[in-house]
Amino acid sequence: MFEIGLTHYLVVSAAMFTLGMMIIVMRRNAIAVLMGIEFLLNAAALNFVAFSRYVTGDLHGQLAGLFVIAVAAAEATIILAIILNIYSHMDSVNVDEADLLKQ
Repeated sequence: MFEIGLTHYLVVSAAMFTLGMMIIVMRRNAIAVLMGIEFLLNAAALNFVAFSRYVTGDLHGQLAGLFVIAVAAAEATIILAIILNIYSHMDSVNVDEADLLKQ
């Protein structure tokens, strides 16, 4: 039967990382940029867990993955609060227009 190995996890992680970078670079919507950042963090967490499972065999990678997920949840909460604040002042969540708040 077909067995899934470390290479498969690394390919999925690379695809997630690439998709996240493309979203961050191409989109100007703050919610889409936040989604791209989440893709990057999930790709890193997947790498931690995959290497922990296939290379070291201990739980350190899984603990690092849980830490990454906790940090991602905290940053998503803070960034969503900032986005809601920007939307209440400007009626837009366009990242390019957020620099107008400096005035």
